[in-house]
This record gives sequence, structure tokens and C-alpha cells, in this order.
Amino acid sequence: MALQLENVTKRFGDFTAVDDLTLSIEEGTMYGFLGANGAGKTTTFRMILGLLNANEGQIAWNGKTISYSTSPEIGYLPEERGLYPKMKVEEQLIFLGELRGMKKADAKKAIGYWLDRFEVPQYLNKRVEELSKGNQQKIQVIAALMHDPKLLILDEPFSGLDPVNVEMLKRAIIDFRNTGATIIFSSHRMDHVEELCEQLSIIHKGQQIVKGSLREVKRSFGRQNVRIRSDHDLTKLDHILGVKSVSHSVEGAVFQIEEEDVANELLTAALQEGPIRHFEIEEPSLQDIFIAKVGKEHA
Repeated sequence: MALQLENVTKRFGDFTAVDDLTLSIEEGTMYGFLGANGAGKTTTFRMILGLLNANEGQIAWNGKTISYSTSPEIGYLPEERGLYPKMKVEEQLIFLGELRGMKKADAKKAIGYWLDRFEVPQYLNKRVEELSKGNQQKIQVIAALMHDPKLLILDEPFSGLDPVNVEMLKRAIIDFRNTGATIIFSSHRMDHVEELCEQLSIIHKGQQIVKGSLREVKRSFGRQNVRIRSDHDLTKLDHILGVKSVSHSVEGAVFQIEEEDVANELLTAALQEGPIRHFEIEEPSLQDIFIAKVGKEHA
């Protein structure tokens, strides 16, 4: 395994932020690391980076303890802004690249490549504070990528980006993974995690409550969704035995069910109300699983 966390615990006084966490992440994997605010994600990232020491357990990157010597191999995009607002983009990125062991000439070459790729070469000599939130995020992503790390930790990478730029960044992340990099990806957007990640964990109050491949996690959840689109009132279907939850909209409703036989009952009952325009049995979304495991107040 490229990254291994074994029985890692971190306490702050009497508060346990991370509780007996074990992760095994293979080289070249895009790994989703999910949890509500305060679940322990950032604390875990800081321990992986060596910024915090675990009270118990071990963390290893390619069999080595993470230290300043491994710093050039790791890239980190924090959720919060970590740029110097008064510095110009180029001088800031050169400075950050040199901290990761890059030579100035190599840093300049990498900066040019990534600014072009993210379609912002015109900001080379702009101060960070002059840029929009979305363009600041692009610069921060470049700071995480430019030294070509083997382990990349992305905490809410799409924050502040419009849909066009989200797609641009997705392509860059996928391309980077395809070079063999190991990527840990955290996001509140479950659809992004479903699209990008092969493996995932969900932590809640410092404890790991879900882990495995996306396919395994969905299968183990044991529930499916039935989507019905109709111009007729479907609220009478809410109380059919086996319906766990329901979400109504102007187009119809989505029913979460535990057994597929319930879908037949829903179809029969919906047709009794009038014609339906669409009927589909869907696998549960990661959003469904997250809400069920963690709670609606955190989704």
C-alpha cells in the first residue's frame, strides 16, 4: 500500500478527534474521504502531512514515516485559503515550489504549464487579492500540483469554481491520477466523489463508519430508489409497507425502498392514480448513504 494508517488516534485533551482509524490506500488510487464538518477529516490530513502527531497508531507513506524528507512527494490543497494576498502569483508559486524542493527554473516552467492549462496565464503578475475567489482557488490548486507530488491531498478542491471550471479541474485531477499519483479527495459534493473515486471512507465523530469500493458500499447499503414521474398526486404511495423514505418534487417522487418487490407495489399503486411518464429503479446514491449513516443535519 502506498499510504497506510493503522489504528490512528488523535486526542486534544479529553476530546477524541480521530478514533482508531485504519486506512490502506493503493498507489494510483483516487480515494474519497468523507465526513461532516468536525468529523476529523482535516485532523487526519494534518497527521498524514506530519503537521500533527498521532497519540496512537502509525502512518506510513511507501513504508516510510512522513517527515520533512518526504515533503517533496506530497501535495496538499487545504479547504481554507492558504495564499499570501499581497504577493504576486508568480513569486508566490515560485516560493511555494522551492519549499517543496523545486529549482526556480523548474518552478517557472511548471507555473507556465498550469496557468495555461487552467486558462489564467494573464494572472502571472497579479497579486492574489486582485483575483476572484474561483481564480484564487485555481492558483492554490497549482501550488499543490506544480512539484509533481506522488501523494496529493485535495480538501474541497472545487470550492468557489463555476461548473465550467469544475470540469476543467476534474480533467486535470484525472490526468494527474493517470500518471500514477495517489489522490485523497474530500468534498461535500457526493456526486463528485461518485464520479472520481474508486474507494472511499466515511468518518463520523472521528470513527470510520463506512469503507470499501464504491460498488461494495452501495451493495452493502441494501436499499434502492424508485423514481416515478407523474402529473398526478403520489402522496398516497408514501405509506406503502417497505418504503423507508420519500422525496416529492413537481415532477413526481423518489421512494427509497429496502426490497425490490416493493417497486412492483409502487408501480401498481401509481398507475391507479393515473398515467405515469417515467418509472425507474435506481441504485442508492452516495448522498443517500451519507444521509442515512451520518444524518440529514450534516448532508
